[in-house]
Amino acid sequence: MKPIYLVHLGLIFVCGLLATFLPEIPQAKTGGPINYGDTAWLLTASGLVLLMTPGLSFFYGGMVRKKNMISTMLQSMVALGVISVTWVAIGFSLCFGESIGGIIGNPMTYFMYRGVGMASHPDFAPTIPFALFSLFQLKFAIITPALISGAFAERVKFSSYLIFMFLFSIFIYAPLAHMTWHPDGLLRGWGVLDFAGGTVVHISAGMAALAGSIYLGPRQEINHEAHHIPYVILGTGLLWFGWFGFNAGSSLGANETATLAFMNTNTASAVAMLTWMFLERLRGKKASALGACIGAVVGLVGITPAAGFVSVGAAILIGFISASISNFALSLKAKTDIDDTLDVFPCHGLGGIVGMILTAVFAKDVGLIYGQTTTFVNHCIALILVMLFCFVGSYALYWISNFTRPLRVSVEDETVGLDLSQHGEHI
Repeated sequence: MKPIYLVHLGLIFVCGLLATFLPEIPQAKTGGPINYGDTAWLLTASGLVLLMTPGLSFFYGGMVRKKNMISTMLQSMVALGVISVTWVAIGFSLCFGESIGGIIGNPMTYFMYRGVGMASHPDFAPTIPFALFSLFQLKFAIITPALISGAFAERVKFSSYLIFMFLFSIFIYAPLAHMTWHPDGLLRGWGVLDFAGGTVVHISAGMAALAGSIYLGPRQEINHEAHHIPYVILGTGLLWFGWFGFNAGSSLGANETATLAFMNTNTASAVAMLTWMFLERLRGKKASALGACIGAVVGLVGITPAAGFVSVGAAILIGFISASISNFALSLKAKTDIDDTLDVFPCHGLGGIVGMILTAVFAKDVGLIYGQTTTFVNHCIALILVMLFCFVGSYALYWISNFTRPLRVSVEDETVGLDLSQHGEHI
């Protein structure tokens, strides 16, 4: 095991040397004067989005068996380290650097954060420091691979997971973010609307989760009950709270759009929570805390791409439809052999897919209900391409990661639990 960690340590040290001794370059473009209200809000929103990753850690950790709880929670938390360093080195450049064919950014544009200054940037966020825009976007890049980890919880080798996380952020997340959010991005040029990451974050994570579930195969023991429901409730609360930064912060200012996104986010999640509970009762089950929490998160996922584009009435429908479809998908999943441990694809993947389609239906002035078809057609085409890209690309990255180091733990390690076998710790 030692050589791979020596490589990791060496890479971090080299990054430090490069960041210290490479000559600084001035910010290439500068925008207007800094708006301190917008800056204060984006600093707050960035902290809120970061909080979502620890929230996800509790959300996932409470759902697994006791012997895998620490491992599952760490798989979310470690993204804060891996993706942050990758982002400074080349991740931000790949997402928002000079466009190469509308597909990916030039890795040298902001290599080692050179040229990422305190002035505003006219193309991205003209009223806040460019560095703050970059840090806000970093939090989205962090939580995406953390979301994926729920699909193969309880059976993945930690060191191999680190390799996959790095590769995913470079080869899947970065081009998708560039195509969707960069001014010269391919999907943005088509008029694809993704206010806060329904496509970039949730569809990419959901498809990668599906690919990972298939590639790694099922656990030795699939059926289990969530170990710590109070952690799931705590995680849901942190996610809901942080999601206001996720969605309302994507307005990139303290303005009316931020307020609309905030209102829609809360409304959709509330509706989805109630919808999930009532659907459980219709099936003759009790209204469970676990179901209420899952429903709330599905609503948050569904409204993400639409938050700043639709009315509160549309948010109610998006929450209701997202929860209904994901709930139905979970009932179908039980009839398959796919072991998506924490239901990442039915909740985040399908939630993002439904949200992307409904954004094109309800978006003000350009949606299908306003008699416009262009946005809807382009969203459907983009959806198919994104799903194929994320699934096939992620499957290939699992193969590469497994070739480097086996992804699956041994039967003995899985039996004893990943907390002890991977980390030497236990509850």
